[in-house]
This record gives sequence, structure tokens and C-alpha cells, in this order.
Amino acid sequence: MNLHIKGARLIDPASGMDTQADLFVAAGKIAGIGSAPPTFKMHQEIDANGLIVLPGLVDLLARLREPGHEYKATLASEMAAALAGGVTSLVCPPDTDPPLDEPGLVEMLKFRARTLNQAHVYPLGALTVGLKGKAITEMAQLADAGCIGFSQADAPIANTQVLLHALQYATTYGYTVWLRAQDVYLAQGGVAASGPWASRLGLRGVPAAAETIALHTILELMRITGARVHVSHLSSAAGLELVRAAKQEGLRLSCDVTINHLHLIDLDIGDFNAQYRFDPPLRAQRDRDAICAALMDGTIDAICSAHTPVDDDEKLLPFGEASAGATGLELLLSLTVKWAQEKRVPLPTALAKITCAPAAILNLDGGRLELGAPADLALFELDAHWRVEPNQLRSQGHNTPFLGYELPARVRSTIISGQLVYQASRA
Repeated sequence: MNLHIKGARLIDPASGMDTQADLFVAAGKIAGIGSAPPTFKMHQEIDANGLIVLPGLVDLLARLREPGHEYKATLASEMAAALAGGVTSLVCPPDTDPPLDEPGLVEMLKFRARTLNQAHVYPLGALTVGLKGKAITEMAQLADAGCIGFSQADAPIANTQVLLHALQYATTYGYTVWLRAQDVYLAQGGVAASGPWASRLGLRGVPAAAETIALHTILELMRITGARVHVSHLSSAAGLELVRAAKQEGLRLSCDVTINHLHLIDLDIGDFNAQYRFDPPLRAQRDRDAICAALMDGTIDAICSAHTPVDDDEKLLPFGEASAGATGLELLLSLTVKWAQEKRVPLPTALAKITCAPAAILNLDGGRLELGAPADLALFELDAHWRVEPNQLRSQGHNTPFLGYELPARVRSTIISGQLVYQASRA
């Protein structure tokens, strides 16, 4: 379908472009910026006056809950949530049931995603068989089936020798390993960040050392193997200092932070509110300040939603027993814009963390508004505020600490491969 997107404000975070111009789409690609190509024949015009056109969001972690956890969410429901949030590409971790440790499971997931004809899904294969941390998987076969990297999700590898062999294998074939920096023993049983607030609430803590000790191990093994590693969900100021130094050293390292940790701190737990139960846990104000600074200086490459639909019953349990996680696909854009407005961060700079920067980590062609780039686009109204309510969310998981918040930036349309796949009313 050939689209003429008329009168939009175009923001391309990769190049810094921020201009008022028409955009033309043909054959699933961006065919013209400002003026149509000579042979362009319009099939549909989209009135984008008052809207911003942005490269589609790229989310580095979204649990789709299939296979095995369909009572929490389905592929169809979460893909619909992605479109409503302007997310056109997303990475799903391997902690499904069964885990993504066999090519057939990966192929099935990719096939299901293709049949829905919505957001692009990029699965991570299990780094070890069954995510048990004992024997590494057949990574080459999983890569052939469609995996873009390999991960343990939230199941750390306690055996350093297994992790060493996994990194050696991945380096041989040029694969990226995605790791959580969390010491399995120091974090065991913890539900909140160690500190005065956790002690006051009587909650078992997870010290920042659980992150830094794991990071020291990962970085040392990277020096030995030359592996390319992406560290997910950093949460502490001390951990960020280690990453900053490792990048300056030249290690092939990238990292992300969750949108929740960008906005919230441990004090927000309040009176044991399980909506604020996350893994890693929310940390102190100084840690959140360090996250903001690390985003600005490039230490943190990307922001992800950490979308984890949780069944309502699992959030009604006492804080220490409640399941960690929250819905996030539909909030990622709005919360990023909210952060930019509150901290006076230039909008293109903030939006780069959810578009071109994660696309670069995945080696995708997308994440840019340029001629010939894939026409994966999000159209949103910057000043249209919306209230986060369960009936406003398309995700099957309605739990989030941001329920009741009024947020900026409402997605009006989402285009994937040149097809208009989502359109909301501007009333």
C-alpha cells in the first residue's frame, strides 16, 4: 500500500531531524520525505496535522507469555498492546513453558507471530538447556530457527565454567549473549532493595552487590573470550559505574534499563503495594539519578518496557509472595516522553533510547526515518494526555504501578511494513 502521511512533524532520533514535512511510503519502505518520488501513486492519505511521526518503537524485552502461560496473556493480546503503544519490533525472552531451547519451539513462535501479521518478534534462545544453567544449548540450530541472541532470562548461571563455555561458543559464531547481572545467591529470596526502607518494612533485601559482583564476573569473562554481551535491566549506581568503565575500556558491551526504574524508587513501595514488585527491585533515589545521568552520557544504550503481564491473583498476594512484573508495552512511549519533559531532555534524544539505539543493538535496518528504511512507524499526539486505567489497556495484564496516572503522548496510528495496522480516534 502506498501511503501519503500529510502535514506531520517528523522526528528521526538517529539523525536529529525534527521538521514539518510530508512522508511517502511505498512497497513497505520510506519512499519520500518532503516530496513524493516521481512514480508515486497514492492509495491512502493519512492526515497527520498535529501528530509526530517517529520510527516504530523497538522494545528490548517483552514477555508475550506464549507458550505455556496463556492464562496470563496470549500472543494476540500482547501484540495488540504493542501496536497500541507504537511498538513495531520487540524481543521476547526464552522463559516460556517449555523454554525456547529447541528449534521447533522457536519456529512455532515465529510462525504464530507471522500469522498475526503485526509487530516484528525477535526471540532470544535459551542459553542453557531448560534454563537450568548446566548444559549449553545448540545455539547454531536455534539461530537458524530465528533466534537473534541467547539469554537465561531471569535465571542466572551459578556455574562460572558453564557461562565461560557459553560465551566461548557464542563468540565463535558471532552471537550476542544477553545476561542479567544478578548473583544467584545474594539475590536469593530478596524482594526489595537492601536499605533502610526494606528494613523498616521487614522485607528481605537484594543488595547492590548482587549486581556488581555478577557484573565483575561477566566483564572478566568478556575480557577472556572477546564475547559480545548485552546486559539487561541495570538498576544500581555502582553497577553503572562498572559498565561505564568497561565501555571506556572497549569491551563489546551494551545495556538497557527498564522504564519502571527510570521513574520509580524503593520508597514508592509504600504500604507493601505489590504493583511495585519488580526484579530487579526498585532502588534508592541516588540510583535513579545515576540511571538518568547514564542515559544522558550514553552509558545506558536503551530503555525497555520489561513488559511482563501478571495475573491479577498473583498481585493480590502479600508483597513478598506477589509475582514481579507489570504491563509496559502501551506505556513505554508515554513514560519516555514524561521523563523527557520532567528532566528537560530534548525529545529526539529521549526517543532515541526506544528507537534507533535498540535497533542498533539488534542490528536492524529500522529505527530510522530515511529513504529506503522499513516503513515501521508510530504516529502520536504529543499533547494528548490519557489516564492509565485497566479498560484503556489492550494487554491481558492490567497490573502496573502507573494505574491512575495521566500521561502525555497518545499513539494514534501504527504502521508496520507500510501497512496501517492500528488507528485510534483523535476525538
